[in-house]
Amino acid sequence: MGRSGLALARFLADHGVRVRACDLRPADRLAGILGQLPPGTETVLGGYDQGVLEDCAAVYASPGVPWHSELLERARATSRLVSSEIDLFFQLCPAPIVGVTGTNGKTTTTAMAGCVLAQGPRPVVVGGNIGDTVLDRLAELTPEHWVVLELSSFQLESCHEPHARIAAVLNLTPDHLDRHGTMDAYVAAKARLLEFQTAGDDALLNGLDRRCRELGPLARGRVAWFDQHRPVPPVGLPGEHNRLNALAAAAIGRAAGLTDEAIAEGVRRFPGVEHRLELVGEWGSVRWYNDSKATNPDAGLVGLRAFPGTPLVLIAGGYGGGFELDEWLAAVRERTRAVVLLGASADELQERLAGHPVWRARSLDEAVELAGGLARPGDAVLLSPAYKSYDMFSSYEERGRLFKEAVRAQHRGL
Repeated sequence: MGRSGLALARFLADHGVRVRACDLRPADRLAGILGQLPPGTETVLGGYDQGVLEDCAAVYASPGVPWHSELLERARATSRLVSSEIDLFFQLCPAPIVGVTGTNGKTTTTAMAGCVLAQGPRPVVVGGNIGDTVLDRLAELTPEHWVVLELSSFQLESCHEPHARIAAVLNLTPDHLDRHGTMDAYVAAKARLLEFQTAGDDALLNGLDRRCRELGPLARGRVAWFDQHRPVPPVGLPGEHNRLNALAAAAIGRAAGLTDEAIAEGVRRFPGVEHRLELVGEWGSVRWYNDSKATNPDAGLVGLRAFPGTPLVLIAGGYGGGFELDEWLAAVRERTRAVVLLGASADELQERLAGHPVWRARSLDEAVELAGGLARPGDAVLLSPAYKSYDMFSSYEERGRLFKEAVRAQHRGL
Protein backbone atom coordinates (compact mmCIF):
# COMPACT_ATOMS: atom_id res chain seq x y z
CA MET A 1 0.00 0.00 0.00
CA GLY A 2 1.22 3.44 -0.93
CA ARG A 3 -0.24 6.61 -2.42
CA SER A 4 -1.88 4.70 -5.26
CA GLY A 5 -3.43 2.11 -2.96
CA LEU A 6 -4.73 4.71 -0.52
CA ALA A 7 -6.32 6.74 -3.31
CA LEU A 8 -7.96 3.62 -4.68
CA ALA A 9 -9.26 2.52 -1.26
CA ARG A 10 -10.76 5.97 -0.65
CA PHE A 11 -12.39 6.07 -4.08
CA LEU A 12 -13.90 2.60 -3.82
CA ALA A 13 -15.14 3.17 -0.27
CA ASP A 14 -16.73 6.48 -1.31
CA HIS A 15 -18.65 4.55 -3.96
CA GLY A 16 -19.99 1.96 -1.54
CA VAL A 17 -17.47 -0.81 -2.23
CA ARG A 18 -16.17 -2.95 0.65
CA VAL A 19 -12.38 -2.82 0.59
CA ARG A 20 -9.84 -5.43 1.68
CA ALA A 21 -6.31 -3.98 1.68
CA CYS A 22 -3.41 -6.46 1.57
CA ASP A 23 0.30 -5.87 2.07
CA LEU A 24 3.30 -8.15 2.55
CA ARG A 25 4.69 -5.76 5.15
CA PRO A 26 3.69 -6.17 8.82
CA ALA A 27 1.57 -3.58 10.57
CA ASP A 28 4.52 -1.98 12.38
CA ARG A 29 6.00 -0.96 9.03
CA LEU A 30 2.73 0.57 7.85
CA ALA A 31 1.91 2.77 10.82
CA GLY A 32 1.77 5.96 8.77
CA ILE A 33 -0.44 4.37 6.12
CA LEU A 34 -3.03 2.33 8.01
CA GLY A 35 -4.49 5.41 9.69
CA GLN A 36 -5.24 6.89 6.26
CA LEU A 37 -7.40 3.99 5.10
CA PRO A 38 -11.14 4.69 4.99
CA PRO A 39 -13.23 3.45 7.94
CA GLY A 40 -14.33 -0.16 7.62
CA THR A 41 -11.38 -1.27 5.50
CA GLU A 42 -10.38 -4.86 6.21
CA THR A 43 -6.61 -5.39 6.28
CA VAL A 44 -4.46 -8.48 5.64
CA LEU A 45 -0.89 -7.69 6.58
CA GLY A 46 2.46 -9.45 6.79
CA GLY A 47 1.75 -11.90 3.99
CA TYR A 48 -1.20 -13.47 2.23
CA ASP A 49 -2.20 -16.38 0.02
CA GLN A 50 -4.99 -17.08 -2.44
CA GLY A 51 -7.44 -17.09 0.44
CA VAL A 52 -7.53 -13.29 0.28
CA LEU A 53 -9.54 -13.62 -2.93
CA GLU A 54 -12.51 -15.07 -1.07
CA ASP A 55 -15.64 -12.90 -1.49
CA CYS A 56 -13.72 -10.50 -3.78
CA ALA A 57 -15.22 -9.46 -7.11
CA ALA A 58 -12.14 -7.53 -8.24
CA VAL A 59 -8.46 -7.17 -7.47
CA TYR A 60 -6.69 -3.84 -7.89
CA ALA A 61 -2.90 -4.20 -7.91
CA SER A 62 -0.41 -1.51 -6.97
CA PRO A 63 2.35 -0.75 -9.52
CA GLY A 64 4.84 -2.69 -7.39
CA VAL A 65 2.96 -5.98 -7.79
CA PRO A 66 4.14 -7.96 -10.86
CA TRP A 67 1.30 -8.01 -13.35
CA HIS A 68 1.64 -11.76 -13.87
CA SER A 69 2.12 -12.71 -10.22
CA GLU A 70 0.57 -15.96 -9.03
CA LEU A 71 -2.19 -14.21 -7.09
CA LEU A 72 -3.26 -12.05 -10.04
CA GLU A 73 -3.20 -15.02 -12.40
CA ARG A 74 -5.38 -16.93 -9.94
CA ALA A 75 -7.81 -14.02 -9.86
CA ARG A 76 -7.99 -14.01 -13.65
CA ALA A 77 -8.48 -17.78 -13.75
CA THR A 78 -11.49 -17.43 -11.45
CA SER A 79 -13.03 -14.66 -13.61
CA ARG A 80 -12.31 -11.82 -11.22
CA LEU A 81 -11.57 -8.38 -12.59
CA VAL A 82 -7.88 -7.49 -12.31
CA SER A 83 -7.19 -3.78 -12.59
CA SER A 84 -5.26 -0.87 -11.07
CA GLU A 85 -5.72 2.68 -9.86
CA ILE A 86 -4.43 4.21 -13.11
CA ASP A 87 -6.56 1.81 -15.18
CA LEU A 88 -9.66 2.95 -13.32
CA PHE A 89 -8.67 6.56 -13.91
CA PHE A 90 -8.29 6.00 -17.67
CA GLN A 91 -11.78 4.46 -17.73
CA LEU A 92 -13.46 7.29 -15.81
CA CYS A 93 -11.52 10.43 -16.76
CA PRO A 94 -13.75 12.85 -18.71
CA ALA A 95 -10.81 15.02 -19.84
CA PRO A 96 -8.38 14.41 -22.73
CA ILE A 97 -5.17 12.79 -21.49
CA VAL A 98 -1.59 13.58 -22.41
CA GLY A 99 0.49 10.47 -21.65
CA VAL A 100 4.27 10.69 -21.28
CA THR A 101 6.40 7.56 -21.07
CA GLY A 102 9.93 6.41 -21.83
CA THR A 103 12.92 5.29 -19.80
CA ASN A 104 14.38 8.65 -18.80
CA GLY A 105 13.12 12.23 -18.71
CA LYS A 106 9.47 11.39 -17.96
CA THR A 107 9.14 13.43 -14.79
CA THR A 108 10.79 16.56 -16.20
CA THR A 109 8.88 16.37 -19.49
CA THR A 110 5.55 15.71 -17.79
CA ALA A 111 5.97 18.65 -15.42
CA MET A 112 7.24 20.90 -18.21
CA ALA A 113 4.35 19.90 -20.48
CA GLY A 114 1.97 20.84 -17.67
CA CYS A 115 3.65 24.23 -17.43
CA VAL A 116 3.35 24.69 -21.21
CA LEU A 117 -0.32 23.69 -21.37
CA ALA A 118 -1.07 26.05 -18.48
CA GLN A 119 -0.34 28.92 -20.88
CA GLY A 120 -3.45 27.93 -22.84
CA PRO A 121 -7.13 28.42 -21.99
CA ARG A 122 -7.79 25.01 -20.41
CA PRO A 123 -7.18 24.11 -16.75
CA VAL A 124 -4.40 21.51 -16.34
CA VAL A 125 -3.88 18.66 -13.88
CA VAL A 126 -0.52 16.84 -13.72
CA GLY A 127 -0.16 13.41 -12.12
CA GLY A 128 0.32 9.70 -12.70
CA ASN A 129 3.77 8.63 -11.56
CA ILE A 130 4.46 12.21 -10.42
CA GLY A 131 2.85 14.37 -7.74
CA ASP A 132 -0.66 13.72 -6.45
CA THR A 133 -2.68 10.64 -7.33
CA VAL A 134 -5.12 11.65 -10.04
CA LEU A 135 -7.92 9.40 -8.85
CA ASP A 136 -8.29 11.71 -5.84
CA ARG A 137 -8.94 14.60 -8.25
CA LEU A 138 -11.35 12.85 -10.59
CA ALA A 139 -14.40 14.71 -9.27
CA GLU A 140 -12.97 18.11 -10.27
CA LEU A 141 -12.19 17.14 -13.86
CA THR A 142 -14.30 18.16 -16.85
CA PRO A 143 -13.99 17.68 -20.62
CA GLU A 144 -12.40 21.16 -20.72
CA HIS A 145 -9.33 20.09 -18.72
CA TRP A 146 -6.02 18.68 -19.88
CA VAL A 147 -4.67 15.83 -17.75
CA VAL A 148 -0.93 15.20 -18.14
CA LEU A 149 0.21 11.79 -16.86
CA GLU A 150 3.70 10.41 -16.34
CA LEU A 151 3.27 6.70 -17.04
CA SER A 152 5.66 3.92 -16.11
CA SER A 153 5.84 0.53 -17.80
CA PHE A 154 4.27 -0.98 -14.67
CA GLN A 155 1.29 1.35 -14.92
CA LEU A 156 0.81 0.89 -18.66
CA GLU A 157 0.79 -2.90 -18.52
CA SER A 158 -1.96 -2.70 -15.88
CA CYS A 159 -4.30 -0.67 -18.11
CA HIS A 160 -6.82 -2.39 -20.33
CA GLU A 161 -7.09 0.51 -22.80
CA PRO A 162 -4.77 3.42 -21.95
CA HIS A 163 -6.12 5.91 -24.49
CA ALA A 164 -4.17 9.18 -24.70
CA ARG A 165 -5.22 12.07 -26.91
CA ILE A 166 -1.51 12.98 -27.06
CA ALA A 167 1.11 10.29 -26.40
CA ALA A 168 4.84 10.96 -26.08
CA VAL A 169 7.51 8.23 -25.92
CA LEU A 170 10.80 9.89 -25.03
CA ASN A 171 13.39 7.11 -25.27
CA LEU A 172 13.74 3.37 -24.67
CA THR A 173 16.81 1.85 -23.01
CA PRO A 174 17.12 -1.22 -20.74
CA ASP A 175 15.35 -0.80 -17.40
CA HIS A 176 13.18 -2.89 -15.08
CA LEU A 177 14.32 -6.07 -16.82
CA ASP A 178 14.16 -7.86 -13.47
CA ARG A 179 10.40 -7.32 -13.71
CA HIS A 180 9.72 -7.55 -17.46
CA GLY A 181 12.27 -10.28 -18.24
CA THR A 182 13.29 -9.08 -21.70
CA MET A 183 13.82 -5.78 -23.47
CA ASP A 184 11.09 -6.71 -25.95
CA ALA A 185 8.58 -7.12 -23.12
CA TYR A 186 9.62 -3.79 -21.60
CA VAL A 187 9.21 -1.99 -24.95
CA ALA A 188 5.85 -3.70 -25.50
CA ALA A 189 4.62 -2.33 -22.16
CA LYS A 190 5.64 1.19 -23.14
CA ALA A 191 4.14 0.81 -26.62
CA ARG A 192 0.69 0.23 -25.12
CA LEU A 193 0.41 4.01 -24.88
CA LEU A 194 0.27 4.12 -28.69
CA GLU A 195 -1.90 1.07 -29.32
CA PHE A 196 -5.23 2.58 -28.27
CA GLN A 197 -4.98 5.89 -30.06
CA THR A 198 -7.15 6.72 -33.06
CA ALA A 199 -6.47 8.59 -36.28
CA GLY A 200 -7.32 11.93 -34.67
CA ASP A 201 -4.77 11.54 -31.85
CA ASP A 202 -1.10 12.56 -31.82
CA ALA A 203 1.88 10.25 -31.24
CA LEU A 204 5.11 12.13 -30.48
CA LEU A 205 8.27 10.06 -30.80
CA ASN A 206 12.02 10.62 -30.53
CA GLY A 207 13.57 10.17 -33.96
CA LEU A 208 17.05 10.07 -32.39
CA ASP A 209 16.22 6.87 -30.49
CA ARG A 210 16.34 3.66 -32.54
CA ARG A 211 13.68 1.83 -30.55
CA CYS A 212 11.36 4.85 -30.67
CA ARG A 213 11.77 5.03 -34.45
CA GLU A 214 10.73 1.39 -34.66
CA LEU A 215 7.47 2.24 -32.91
CA GLY A 216 6.52 4.70 -35.65
CA PRO A 217 4.80 2.18 -37.97
CA LEU A 218 2.87 0.76 -34.99
CA ALA A 219 1.35 4.09 -33.95
CA ARG A 220 -2.31 4.61 -34.77
CA GLY A 221 -2.28 8.37 -34.27
CA ARG A 222 -0.57 11.10 -36.28
CA VAL A 223 3.16 10.62 -35.82
CA ALA A 224 5.50 13.58 -35.24
CA TRP A 225 9.18 13.37 -34.38
CA PHE A 226 9.56 15.76 -31.46
CA ASP A 227 13.36 16.02 -31.84
CA GLN A 228 12.65 17.91 -35.07
CA HIS A 229 10.31 20.43 -33.43
CA ARG A 230 11.11 24.03 -34.31
CA PRO A 231 11.55 26.63 -33.01
CA VAL A 232 13.63 25.28 -30.15
CA PRO A 233 12.13 26.78 -26.97
CA PRO A 234 14.35 28.55 -24.42
CA VAL A 235 15.68 26.04 -21.89
CA GLY A 236 17.09 27.19 -18.56
CA LEU A 237 18.11 23.73 -17.31
CA PRO A 238 21.55 22.17 -17.90
CA GLY A 239 22.25 19.36 -20.35
CA GLU A 240 21.36 18.24 -23.87
CA HIS A 241 18.77 15.88 -22.39
CA ASN A 242 16.81 18.86 -21.11
CA ARG A 243 16.83 20.34 -24.60
CA LEU A 244 15.14 17.13 -25.79
CA ASN A 245 12.72 17.23 -22.86
CA ALA A 246 11.82 20.80 -23.83
CA LEU A 247 11.30 19.79 -27.46
CA ALA A 248 8.94 17.03 -26.34
CA ALA A 249 7.01 19.46 -24.14
CA ALA A 250 6.89 21.95 -27.00
CA ALA A 251 5.57 19.30 -29.39
CA ILE A 252 2.86 18.46 -26.85
CA GLY A 253 1.94 22.14 -26.73
CA ARG A 254 1.68 22.35 -30.51
CA ALA A 255 -0.43 19.19 -30.68
CA ALA A 256 -2.73 20.82 -28.12
CA GLY A 257 -3.09 23.90 -30.34
CA LEU A 258 -0.89 26.40 -28.47
CA THR A 259 1.07 29.12 -30.23
CA ASP A 260 4.87 29.11 -30.34
CA GLU A 261 4.87 32.18 -28.11
CA ALA A 262 2.77 30.44 -25.44
CA ILE A 263 4.95 27.33 -25.66
CA ALA A 264 8.14 29.35 -25.23
CA GLU A 265 6.67 31.13 -22.22
CA GLY A 266 5.71 27.85 -20.60
CA VAL A 267 9.19 26.39 -21.06
CA ARG A 268 10.79 29.62 -19.85
CA ARG A 269 8.74 29.55 -16.64
CA PHE A 270 9.50 25.92 -15.85
CA PRO A 271 11.60 25.75 -12.64
CA GLY A 272 12.81 22.15 -12.90
CA VAL A 273 11.86 19.14 -10.78
CA GLU A 274 13.06 17.90 -7.44
CA HIS A 275 15.71 15.16 -7.51
CA ARG A 276 16.70 15.74 -11.16
CA LEU A 277 19.93 17.77 -11.40
CA GLU A 278 18.56 19.85 -8.54
CA LEU A 279 20.99 22.43 -7.19
CA VAL A 280 21.15 21.97 -3.42
CA GLY A 281 23.53 24.88 -2.87
CA GLU A 282 27.08 26.18 -3.17
CA TRP A 283 29.65 26.32 -0.37
CA GLY A 284 33.34 27.13 -0.73
CA SER A 285 32.96 27.43 -4.54
CA VAL A 286 31.71 23.82 -4.70
CA ARG A 287 28.20 23.19 -6.05
CA TRP A 288 26.16 20.25 -4.78
CA TYR A 289 23.54 18.60 -7.02
CA ASN A 290 20.81 16.10 -6.20
CA ASP A 291 20.17 13.75 -9.13
CA SER A 292 18.61 10.91 -7.13
CA LYS A 293 16.07 10.41 -9.95
CA ALA A 294 18.92 8.81 -11.95
CA THR A 295 17.88 5.23 -11.18
CA ASN A 296 19.67 3.51 -14.08
CA PRO A 297 22.99 3.97 -15.91
CA ASP A 298 21.41 5.80 -18.85
CA ALA A 299 19.97 8.42 -16.53
CA GLY A 300 23.29 8.56 -14.72
CA LEU A 301 25.06 9.15 -18.02
CA VAL A 302 22.74 12.08 -18.73
CA GLY A 303 23.67 13.57 -15.36
CA LEU A 304 27.40 13.25 -15.98
CA ARG A 305 27.09 14.88 -19.40
CA ALA A 306 25.21 17.86 -17.99
CA PHE A 307 28.44 19.41 -16.63
CA PRO A 308 30.92 19.68 -19.53
CA GLY A 309 34.25 21.03 -18.35
CA THR A 310 33.36 20.87 -14.64
CA PRO A 311 35.34 18.38 -12.51
CA LEU A 312 32.92 16.12 -10.64
CA VAL A 313 32.94 14.18 -7.41
CA LEU A 314 30.29 11.52 -7.99
CA ILE A 315 28.24 9.65 -5.38
CA ALA A 316 26.83 6.53 -7.02
CA GLY A 317 25.58 3.00 -6.44
CA GLY A 318 22.46 1.25 -5.20
CA TYR A 319 20.13 -1.58 -6.08
CA GLY A 320 19.63 -3.18 -9.50
CA GLY A 321 21.01 -5.60 -12.04
CA GLY A 322 20.99 -6.45 -15.72
CA PHE A 323 22.23 -2.99 -16.66
CA GLU A 324 24.57 -2.22 -19.55
CA LEU A 325 27.31 -0.38 -17.69
CA ASP A 326 30.14 0.12 -20.19
CA GLU A 327 29.18 3.56 -21.51
CA TRP A 328 28.34 4.91 -18.05
CA LEU A 329 31.58 3.56 -16.57
CA ALA A 330 33.61 5.15 -19.38
CA ALA A 331 31.95 8.50 -18.68
CA VAL A 332 32.62 8.11 -14.95
CA ARG A 333 36.33 7.61 -15.64
CA GLU A 334 36.44 10.51 -18.08
CA ARG A 335 34.38 13.10 -16.19
CA THR A 336 34.93 12.53 -12.47
CA ARG A 337 37.78 13.49 -10.17
CA ALA A 338 36.69 10.86 -7.67
CA VAL A 339 33.80 8.50 -6.96
CA VAL A 340 32.15 7.62 -3.65
CA LEU A 341 30.30 4.30 -3.83
CA LEU A 342 27.54 3.01 -1.59
CA GLY A 343 24.81 0.40 -1.70
CA ALA A 344 24.45 -3.13 -3.03
CA SER A 345 26.29 -2.46 -6.30
CA ALA A 346 29.41 -0.99 -4.65
CA ASP A 347 31.50 -4.18 -4.81
CA GLU A 348 30.92 -4.66 -8.54
CA LEU A 349 31.46 -0.98 -9.33
CA GLN A 350 34.66 -0.80 -7.32
CA GLU A 351 36.02 -3.75 -9.25
CA ARG A 352 35.04 -2.30 -12.63
CA LEU A 353 36.46 1.12 -11.74
CA ALA A 354 39.81 -0.32 -10.72
CA GLY A 355 42.57 2.28 -11.15
CA HIS A 356 40.18 5.22 -10.76
CA PRO A 357 39.99 7.15 -7.47
CA VAL A 358 37.21 5.34 -5.58
CA TRP A 359 36.05 5.55 -1.96
CA ARG A 360 33.47 3.43 -0.15
CA ALA A 361 30.77 4.72 2.20
CA ARG A 362 28.55 2.74 4.56
CA SER A 363 25.85 5.39 4.67
CA LEU A 364 24.67 8.43 2.74
CA ASP A 365 25.88 10.72 5.53
CA GLU A 366 29.35 9.21 5.24
CA ALA A 367 29.23 9.56 1.45
CA VAL A 368 28.47 13.27 1.78
CA GLU A 369 31.30 13.71 4.26
CA LEU A 370 33.78 11.90 2.00
CA ALA A 371 32.67 13.83 -1.09
CA GLY A 372 33.05 17.13 0.74
CA GLY A 373 36.62 16.27 1.60
CA LEU A 374 37.45 15.27 -1.96
CA ALA A 375 35.94 18.29 -3.75
CA ARG A 376 38.03 21.31 -4.68
CA PRO A 377 36.90 24.87 -5.44
CA GLY A 378 35.27 24.91 -8.87
CA ASP A 379 34.12 21.28 -8.60
CA ALA A 380 30.58 19.96 -8.42
CA VAL A 381 29.50 17.13 -6.13
CA LEU A 382 26.83 15.08 -7.89
CA LEU A 383 24.57 12.47 -6.33
CA SER A 384 23.62 10.56 -9.47
CA PRO A 385 23.40 6.93 -8.34
CA ALA A 386 22.65 5.22 -11.69
CA TYR A 387 20.91 2.58 -9.58
CA LYS A 388 17.61 2.20 -7.81
CA SER A 389 17.21 3.07 -4.15
CA TYR A 390 15.52 0.04 -2.63
CA ASP A 391 18.59 -1.46 -0.93
CA MET A 392 18.92 1.47 1.50
CA PHE A 393 15.86 3.72 1.02
CA SER A 394 12.13 3.45 0.44
CA SER A 395 12.31 5.45 -2.81
CA TYR A 396 14.55 7.71 -4.85
CA GLU A 397 12.63 10.64 -3.31
CA GLU A 398 13.68 9.61 0.20
CA ARG A 399 17.27 9.15 -0.98
CA GLY A 400 17.27 12.63 -2.50
CA ARG A 401 15.69 14.28 0.54
CA LEU A 402 18.17 12.66 2.93
CA PHE A 403 21.05 13.71 0.66
CA LYS A 404 19.92 17.32 0.76
CA GLU A 405 19.54 17.17 4.53
CA ALA A 406 23.04 15.70 4.92
CA VAL A 407 24.59 18.33 2.62
CA ARG A 408 22.93 21.21 4.44
CA ALA A 409 23.81 19.76 7.84
CA GLN A 410 27.45 19.47 6.81
CA HIS A 411 27.55 23.13 5.77
CA ARG A 412 25.36 24.55 8.52
CA GLY A 413 26.87 27.75 9.88
CA LEU A 414 29.21 28.25 6.90
